[in-house]
Amino acid sequence: MDFLVACTLGSALKPDRFVMQTPTLLVLAAGMGSRYGGLKQIDPMGPSGETILDYSIWDAIQAGFRKVVFVIREEFEKDFRESVGNRIASHIEVDYAFQSIEDLPSGFDVPPARKKPWGTAHALYSARKVISSSFATINADDFYGRDAYARSFQFLFPSSAEKRNPSSCCLVAYSLINTLSDHGGVNRGIASQTAGHQLEFVEEVTGIMRNKVGKIKGVALDGSERVLGENTSVSMNFWGFSPMIFDQLRDQFSHFLASSENPDTAEWHIPTLVDLLLKKGGATCEVISTDGNWFGVTHREDKPMVMNAIGSLVTQGEYGSPLWE
Repeated sequence: MDFLVACTLGSALKPDRFVMQTPTLLVLAAGMGSRYGGLKQIDPMGPSGETILDYSIWDAIQAGFRKVVFVIREEFEKDFRESVGNRIASHIEVDYAFQSIEDLPSGFDVPPARKKPWGTAHALYSARKVISSSFATINADDFYGRDAYARSFQFLFPSSAEKRNPSSCCLVAYSLINTLSDHGGVNRGIASQTAGHQLEFVEEVTGIMRNKVGKIKGVALDGSERVLGENTSVSMNFWGFSPMIFDQLRDQFSHFLASSENPDTAEWHIPTLVDLLLKKGGATCEVISTDGNWFGVTHREDKPMVMNAIGSLVTQGEYGSPLWE
């Protein structure tokens, strides 16, 4: 099912021009899961061998999304298609984009010592040729809960009576307490927002965990300690964008590469991109808070917890087993 929406990308299009959009979910699945110790994107977690991705796609379909694009490494395309893509192809349109270290703007070359791609914003950039509609983007190894997909869809595809500025985006945010691991520190984007739920900035804090006296602490990128509250809003990399973001990505990627102090290891992430656009007035970002379930497998020891949580949802009737039958 396609959606007819008005789109005004700056002065390039007339305000009354209409385009067909296929509500799209972009899944960032190119990471190799170094802390986890394997390709966790295709690791079975459900009672009938389902992956976390299976549940994410299922929830997205229920919300109204009609296409999914996976950003993957080309070298594990075959395994990914067999384990995930082929299983869902009869339920939703499936496409692929490949994140490659060589995929750079004109005029730039890969530094000789560079070993891996350029981060999550680069993964987003990798999908520019296969997405032409508004879209939500998620991590492949996170379970976000059905409410997150429903609310992001409502933002991206408002009713015909509403108009959405194409420079506006959204961030689905979770309470920090619902995203911690019992098996080690986690990295989270701490989201600061106005009283009107507009994102001000996202601060990356690493190694977040609860200490022996019950306080939740982490370390900011400048090395200073952060003491965080249980209800602190955090980004789990669930964003919503219009296609305008791809023009902004192209421009900002060139700037990032030209100004990087350490091109051999520098990484370009979505929160960094959004933060820069906010500061320049090139975007606004609405923070959508959800109390839905989130869980993930940062560490391999997290897997039994995730399997138990999914099993409970199946028992409660939230999902069938097998999921796709």
